[in-house]
Amino acid sequence: MIVAVVLALVALGAVILARFLLMRQCRKPARSRGANLARAMNLGHAELTTWGLEQLPIASNATILDVGCGGGKTIERLLGRAPDGKVYGIDYSAASVAVSRETNASAIADGRVDVRHGSVSGLPFPPATFDLVTAVETHYYWPDLTADLAEVRRVLKPGGRVVIVAEAFRGMRSGARDMLMMSLVGVRLRSPDEHCDALIGAGYTDVRVTADPGKGWIRATGTNAS
Repeated sequence: MIVAVVLALVALGAVILARFLLMRQCRKPARSRGANLARAMNLGHAELTTWGLEQLPIASNATILDVGCGGGKTIERLLGRAPDGKVYGIDYSAASVAVSRETNASAIADGRVDVRHGSVSGLPFPPATFDLVTAVETHYYWPDLTADLAEVRRVLKPGGRVVIVAEAFRGMRSGARDMLMMSLVGVRLRSPDEHCDALIGAGYTDVRVTADPGKGWIRATGTNAS
């Protein structure tokens, strides 16, 4: 009986450790394992991304930035919506940047996509560059959400919009284990009201937040009115 309990505890510990290591890789994919994870994210986030962007008006000649571009599939989608524009991507994981460049190699060669290594806290772009900035499954890793949203607003044109999309928020229906794991790897989940407050605090207007508690999905948008 004691042996069975010990073996069960060891198995549970192994599952928890594996889950923890996976979530840590999600925060900042690294090396070959991180590159494989970035490729998997291209598939795993497809439905969420569709939901997050489906009602977003995008001009065919828009200049767009995808923050935390991961494996680069969102960049590809955005380019399809803006065939006469240009899409930039930025990620602070070198492994993700490599996969994103691989995913969009043809568009990069044509000069329609530009993927860079960098941080949302100090975007390497001049003011008023973009019509739209997207952030899919990344903002809860940002060091300071309000300050980083203000940095995003700096690079938005007047009238430009930011859209945040994620598959987790505070108040969703989720298991306690997953919530604990998220907190251990530095994920900070916020409620819909907190998303609204962060956008307003960063200077955005026309702030809108939509949440699906069942799926745990959230979409938050704001406009740079200045």
